[in-house]
Amino acid sequence: MTATTDSTTHAMHSARSRRFRRTALCALAACIISVVAACLFGPVDIPAPKVLSLLWGKLTGASPAQADIAATLVVWDIRLGRVVLSLLVGASLGMAGTVFQGILRNPLADPFTLGVSSGAAFGASLVIMLGLSATLPLLPFVGTLPAAAMVGALTALFAVIMLGRSGGRLRRESLVLAGVVVATFLAALISLVKSLDEESVASIVFWIMGSLQGRGWNECTLVLPWFAVGSLIIWRFSRELDILALGDTQARQLGMNADRVRLWLLVGASMLTGASVAVSGVIGFVGLVVPHLMRMAQGGEHRPLLVSSGLAGGLLLLWSDVAARTILPEGAELPVGVVTALLGGPFFCLLLRRRMREDAI
Repeated sequence: MTATTDSTTHAMHSARSRRFRRTALCALAACIISVVAACLFGPVDIPAPKVLSLLWGKLTGASPAQADIAATLVVWDIRLGRVVLSLLVGASLGMAGTVFQGILRNPLADPFTLGVSSGAAFGASLVIMLGLSATLPLLPFVGTLPAAAMVGALTALFAVIMLGRSGGRLRRESLVLAGVVVATFLAALISLVKSLDEESVASIVFWIMGSLQGRGWNECTLVLPWFAVGSLIIWRFSRELDILALGDTQARQLGMNADRVRLWLLVGASMLTGASVAVSGVIGFVGLVVPHLMRMAQGGEHRPLLVSSGLAGGLLLLWSDVAARTILPEGAELPVGVVTALLGGPFFCLLLRRRMREDAI
């Protein structure tokens, strides 16, 4: 009987592993193809063979011809930088959403549940109102706005952790409540900033709606260190995330310090979220919908789920950004946060109705 059970468990594990490898490989191949394909789209009409030739020339270190210098600038410096940034931001939001849903054990949690995005939005709003658009003295390629947004995000996270501590412990219920309080307070401060300076309202609203317009390699250098450190922290505690999903009592019975693991995962996911919001504004639904989709495709084990959610989140934001910069005529752009909301809202409703029907059976 025991041998039969072990054999069945091994077969199920093998099937999940095969499903994960198949999903991850498909998503990785789609990411590589999408990075190249997304460089074909833009207001400047450059034939596809020319785009591929220019990308290959840059990758191999060949100097462009005099007639191709302007096209190289468009393809490599403007389009590819923005495409890579969208991939990084989407991957960050997808992974952060997976972590927040796991540690809060709430399927409706996303990277913005704990008020980190509101902190970033307040920091950016303050800089816009004060007109501080100069670059930082020690980091000449980084503007004041993303730096202020990052500081705001980390400050909001610190406030949530301090408020959420109850009896020296970091409970998920108190974390959610603290996040709601901090987010509401910061939203009120943003409204105050907008009411004090009506001329900056349009800029603040456009930034909060989320956009990658005018972003590129410089913003990639700002996001990449936070992405690397945050991802490593999350990966280190990804096995414990499976145990944490069972509940604090079961985690303690298995010898795990649930509060310490929850704090580290919270810090890692907030790093990803804060860096993303600092360069792109508030882009919703990626961190909410993508983990649900990947969970349906390959199951709820968190380590493979993090990989798939990161790749799928990057893909979703990449193509949403392509749509945002090509739908309107004459080079006008939509905020990419609007596109993700238009795609994610109805889709999430369908997922919700499907889940309700399954629960009713």
